[in-house]
Amino acid sequence: MAAYVIADIEVTDKEGFAEYQQKVPATIAAYGGRYLVRGGATEILEGSWSPRRTVVLEFPDMARLKTWYNSPEYRPLIAIRSRTTRSNLVIAEGI
Repeated sequence: MAAYVIADIEVTDKEGFAEYQQKVPATIAAYGGRYLVRGGATEILEGSWSPRRTVVLEFPDMARLKTWYNSPEYRPLIAIRSRTTRSNLVIAEGI
């Protein structure tokens, strides 16, 4: 069953975040993931959530997603993202 990362990211250091943007796609692909949404326009239809930059990733399954997230390739990039953004991430299984 597919699994998804849903992220709402507010970039606070654009120059620092550029390194993350450059390096992260290869880590996602290496674990079978792919971008479904990557920072395009958003529109609020209901509620009060006001996302800044929305990213949705799809992985083959939850185990693969978690393996990517905890991988030696991605762990250093989490530190960069944490330093250069305010982020909210959730993971969810698909149907």
